[in-house]
Amino acid sequence: MSHPGKTIKSILVAMSGGVDSSVALLLLKRQGYDAAGATMKLWDYTDVGGDVERTGGCCDLEAINDARAVCESLDVPHYVLDFSGSFKEVVIGNFVSEYFSGRTPNPCVLCNSRIKWEMFLKRAKEIGCDAIATGHYARTGYDRNSDRYFIQRGVDDTRDQSYALWGISQEALSRTFLPLGDITKKETRRIAAEADIKTAHVAESMEICFVADNNYERFIREYSDHDIPSGDIVNERGEVVGKHKGVPFYTIGQRKGLGIAHPTPLYVTKIDVDNNRIVIGDKIDVNRAKLTVSGINWVSSPPRQESFEALVKIRYQHKAQKAQVTPMDDGRLSVVFETPQLAVTPGQSAVAYDGDTVLAGGIID
Repeated sequence: MSHPGKTIKSILVAMSGGVDSSVALLLLKRQGYDAAGATMKLWDYTDVGGDVERTGGCCDLEAINDARAVCESLDVPHYVLDFSGSFKEVVIGNFVSEYFSGRTPNPCVLCNSRIKWEMFLKRAKEIGCDAIATGHYARTGYDRNSDRYFIQRGVDDTRDQSYALWGISQEALSRTFLPLGDITKKETRRIAAEADIKTAHVAESMEICFVADNNYERFIREYSDHDIPSGDIVNERGEVVGKHKGVPFYTIGQRKGLGIAHPTPLYVTKIDVDNNRIVIGDKIDVNRAKLTVSGINWVSSPPRQESFEALVKIRYQHKAQKAQVTPMDDGRLSVVFETPQLAVTPGQSAVAYDGDTVLAGGIID
């Protein structure tokens, strides 16, 4: 990666205790950088509940020890950075409040921009490092024509994480290395095994890290400081057809857990917070062609004033679809898909791509 005007000699690698960040560190050391590893302590089981006996999470003692062992084997320093206070306020607080607002947040996006590429980068500079690196499967680079740093999809389509990185600033990108962007997960495992890295065969964790048992309802109930009332489930005509457990426990497009017998599948089409109602309908009722996006960060592209075509992705597992994107007077973006998309969900991220390159991203209104 080109870093014009910057001399990058030392890099602090965010170490989760997994194989990806371990190989990122290994590759940078092989490339001749003065590398070190740091594990972020983001939360504790006593704060978030769940299975307190569980091991293997990103913030437990075993993960920290695994990261330290990898650093020792590669003869590099290892640090533990406690960001738990900020994480609780910025990420977990937003996660809970968004669900109470009838929205479905993606905490990884906020964690990336505010914690990993803001606070972590600041601490890296304090330690004396010129840049940071992570084990994300995405690519970064610099375009001299536009004088901007860019993010692109990783070459491994099954692992690409560019969608969750749209919130990173240009300054942070200028000091970012993503060593795994040009290889596949299979290659990562192979490199780790050949180098006899301790974390070569560590299992992946797919759920949100701080919801340790993957039970969102349990987490929100325990973490909230007030009662969560039940209410009516209504159909598109406003007729009451059932009862819900509380609006924070539902998301647009949800099909399971509605507790309603019906000959065809039913989906959540709207979360009516003001009236404490969940609206359900058929699959066709949850399709949307239009959405607006706020909190825009222009990544690889300078801010645009004119409408443009792009591929737009509306959740991590969504296949990006053709859309017309139009900047609005209030700074938001209007997105109109060529074909209606299933479960356009407020609170999730919408990311616009030009081929493999991230143009801009924001939060779906």
